[in-house]
Amino acid sequence: MTEFVLVADIGGTHARFALVGADGEAINPVVLRCADYEGPAPAIKAYLADQAGGAAPRRGAFAVASVIDGDRIELTNCPWRFSIETTRQALGLERLEVINDFTAVALSVRHLKPGHLVAVGGGAARPGSPVAVLGPGTGLGVSALVPSASGEWIALDTEGGHVTMAAATEREARILERLRGQFDHVSAERVLSGQGLVNLYQAIAALSGHQAVFSTPDVISKRGLDGSCPISREAMETFFAMLGTVAGNLALSLGAKGGVFVAGGILPRMADAFRLSSFRTRFEAHGRFQPYLAGIPTWLIVHPLPAFVGLAELVRDRESA
Repeated sequence: MTEFVLVADIGGTHARFALVGADGEAINPVVLRCADYEGPAPAIKAYLADQAGGAAPRRGAFAVASVIDGDRIELTNCPWRFSIETTRQALGLERLEVINDFTAVALSVRHLKPGHLVAVGGGAARPGSPVAVLGPGTGLGVSALVPSASGEWIALDTEGGHVTMAAATEREARILERLRGQFDHVSAERVLSGQGLVNLYQAIAALSGHQAVFSTPDVISKRGLDGSCPISREAMETFFAMLGTVAGNLALSLGAKGGVFVAGGILPRMADAFRLSSFRTRFEAHGRFQPYLAGIPTWLIVHPLPAFVGLAELVRDRESA
């Protein structure tokens, strides 16, 4: 009888659940709204109740959009608060592993197939070199994959989305100055996330002397990409460019000659626009180190559930240890 592992990718807005078999493939993935449940245990019980035969997995692996520091989990952009141990007991699991969501994405990148990636410029990845991973969604996730002396790959647990956002142009400086009047600290996440796109749109509207009439990232991205709203269009262009700045900074900081992978819930829905945007130009625009960055490849991950791939790899590694 096949034994399944319960996997979960818990973000700021949605929680995704699936069962993973021995082949590492996610079976019956389901997406639930976090706001519809009080926490992960009730959501997972509802998910498992719908599975054929009432699946009762013994092991679980969760990826969460949160700092992992002990038993207590407090998600950054979601009201869920829970104890790992209490959740394990409530679900009847013998073992439950919890890691950062972008740590899980980092674990996935060496196992993604070519069809799961869209190339966005650069040269060839250098084998055995660090890999950078980042991506905007409800927040801005950041991680990396670095080789150890023994040849193993280690995924870093970081909060790089909260670094201070830097301006690369005078226009961006004015946008960030405007946002500093609203927030005590303008992190990269304040402009590179779903709400970050709204923040950019509102700041650009104010600087342009226009009324901000849109309030959701979906509408702003749609109106920006189809060109029907000049303010939304500038917000999208600024979003892509600033992401290039942050990705270039990350690549320089890590020496990420193994490549930079961009993930998250926003960009796969606009892959063509992202590929043709100023992201790559801005990624390389780091003065004397432009040639260094020009050789580093960048990819957009379009796999629908890369964190599940990473969690499956985590479980396999734990079993073989």
